[in-house]
Amino acid sequence: MITFEERRLRTLADQGRWPELLGLYRRTRAEVAARCGEAGAAVEAAPLGHLVAYGAPPELAARLFDQDGGPGTAAGTGDHDAGPLWEVLATRHSWRRLAPLLGPPAVRRLVAHTRVLLGEDLSHGAEPDPDGVPLMLESWEVPGWDERCRVREYLPTGGARRALVALPATCEGLGPVALPSPGRQAVGLAATRLLGGLASWLDVACVRGSAVDAAAQLAPGGRPPGRAVDLPGWERLGPGLWDTGRRVSGRLAPDRAALDRVARDQVALDRAARDRTAMDRVAAGRSAREGAADRPGADGGRGPRRAVTGGHIPFVVAYPALVQAASGGPALGAADGRLALWRVLAAMTGESRLSVPEVNGLIARLRCFTWCEPTDEVWYVHLAVEDPATGLAWAVSGAELDLPAPELPSQG
Repeated sequence: MITFEERRLRTLADQGRWPELLGLYRRTRAEVAARCGEAGAAVEAAPLGHLVAYGAPPELAARLFDQDGGPGTAAGTGDHDAGPLWEVLATRHSWRRLAPLLGPPAVRRLVAHTRVLLGEDLSHGAEPDPDGVPLMLESWEVPGWDERCRVREYLPTGGARRALVALPATCEGLGPVALPSPGRQAVGLAATRLLGGLASWLDVACVRGSAVDAAAQLAPGGRPPGRAVDLPGWERLGPGLWDTGRRVSGRLAPDRAALDRVARDQVALDRAARDRTAMDRVAAGRSAREGAADRPGADGGRGPRRAVTGGHIPFVVAYPALVQAASGGPALGAADGRLALWRVLAAMTGESRLSVPEVNGLIARLRCFTWCEPTDEVWYVHLAVEDPATGLAWAVSGAELDLPAPELPSQG
């Protein structure tokens, strides 16, 4: 039900009393910050902030992030309702309108990249990105999704709609593929750490081999615990590939719980694998009859193959799902996801600093493989990418089972 207070605030918004709403936002945030701290203040004031960010003129809405109201009154990059307040603002006005009004560098950067995702070319109209991420969409960033799906669609009185995270989104074009037995993983690479950091529900693996070899690590029946190998001659791959001091198999320590969960669920995954579709069972039987155990895995070993429904896809198809997965929480916007993915791709090139030509060259040569799992429901990603230039392949796989409540306003 819509409360009396909500009706009052919406009435103020309908009447365009934006200075009054901004003042109320600042008072509310400052009072709660003094009593409960910044985290509590951000939550308490967020619905008010959404109204202002969505509906107020840009000259006033941008003041949500100004410190001129005093301690505790300004929103930061983490303040959110159904999505970050800076993203709500960025969806409402062009960079030309917002650029002269935004002060905090972190907010300016995220707003600028949001406008880029919405189709603006800021390569000549904004300050350079501090990490070198381009302020225009590269050609490979455009085809995989509709412009209207790149950023949440915010609603005037609160809430938002967003695209689902599903890769592969359909089984069309996929077919039975026999995976080799999982080989040994390669550890210590910065790209693996960054790829695993895109979302807490993703598992990652890295091998020397093909994309299918990498997929064998994470597809049902794979995921061998603790099997890792140092990469000989890693220094030839470039300093940006190596994550100094990080020597944990597969994922780093913060994601160890995910590995434990995978181990606990192994029996269930094996049972699900036995119950997959008739096509997969036929393919598995055919592989066994034809002696499909002959092809070596990433570690040179041989063993029985497992069949999955999968296939090769261009990276442009996978790109939107990765960005969306990296910006899944309401405190994160699509710009966060894009910046995070560019950090991953820069690390895969092996360069110590991001080089757009190097990333574009990587995208041009990447070989990508995706597959389905019987537990796929709403939010899931299953992808392996292979760089023929280095002989490395990464796989990322997982599903978000604890979905947040729908990002829609209450109805009264």
